[in-house]
Amino acid sequence: MFIIENYNTAIFFCFITMLCWGSWANTQKLSSQKWPFQLFYWDYSFGILLLTLIFGLTLGSNGELGRSFIDDLSQAELFYMQSAFIGGVVFNLANLLLVIAIEISGMAIAFPIGIGIALVLGVFTNYISFPGGNPLFLFGGVLLVALAIIIDGFAYKKTLQNSGGGSTKGILFSIAAGIAMGFFYKYVAASMAPDFTSPQAGKLTPYTALFIFSIGVLLSNFLFNTINMYRPFFGERVSFGDYIKLGNTKLHFIGILGGVIWGVGMSFSIIASEKAGPAIAYGLGQGATMVAAIWGVFIWKEFKDLPKNYAWLIPLMFFFFISGLGLIILAKLF
Repeated sequence: MFIIENYNTAIFFCFITMLCWGSWANTQKLSSQKWPFQLFYWDYSFGILLLTLIFGLTLGSNGELGRSFIDDLSQAELFYMQSAFIGGVVFNLANLLLVIAIEISGMAIAFPIGIGIALVLGVFTNYISFPGGNPLFLFGGVLLVALAIIIDGFAYKKTLQNSGGGSTKGILFSIAAGIAMGFFYKYVAASMAPDFTSPQAGKLTPYTALFIFSIGVLLSNFLFNTINMYRPFFGERVSFGDYIKLGNTKLHFIGILGGVIWGVGMSFSIIASEKAGPAIAYGLGQGATMVAAIWGVFIWKEFKDLPKNYAWLIPLMFFFFISGLGLIILAKLF
């Protein structure tokens, strides 16, 4: 199977993760005008499963190193499969809350607050479970990201005040999403053998862990997203019949594409975690907050109502995010 062999390549993969995780929500924004986000989310889940299966049968099955995808599935112990599956369930709950927050408040709010909180919690939980990297640099970077989150929330509050309306509900959903999102990655990491080249018996290779994770995402969707369809926290009630009635090839493709983009990011993060360490791989991937904020600020104009005398908050937010990510990268080098 394909395995990363050095730290620099791992960092490059983490940056791809950052771009993917920060960009997939554009597919939701593109389809939301014609397609309820609950129905979009089904296609998104299918896209994640499809991507992880393709990666398992290609990258996870070729090469001399490690165990091939099918062989790994056949030898996996139930305990480790359950761990990857639970990671998928926890992620799906968190991500659905994030999708609701995006629908209410936009990418420039939901991501910096929700995924920023996830970054802070995720780095802590993954570092405790799998220590790696200089804690001074690592947690210093986390502190700067936390400051960026606070600035983003304050800027959003001023935007709402200036626009003469709005709701803080999006912030509440973002916070809930971030808290849940901070815990899913450690379950996936715990299911895998620490040495991808010579994985121990019973544990999973990254490609198998990702596939089982994606099954957890899809199956839990029948609980979480069904509740959101028939008892929506935001938006109108929809049914499974609407998935057939309202959907078309283009809308389904956009949703699947969103899942594929996120799945590429998750896969690259997990593949990079052996050389970078789970805490750093997760922390850098969640730099997606900055990427999503760029989309939200400059493309979707989500801060257009921010008073001009508070415009300096946006570059300050980006400064803290970039500085924090830089320290997280340096954590493995010093």
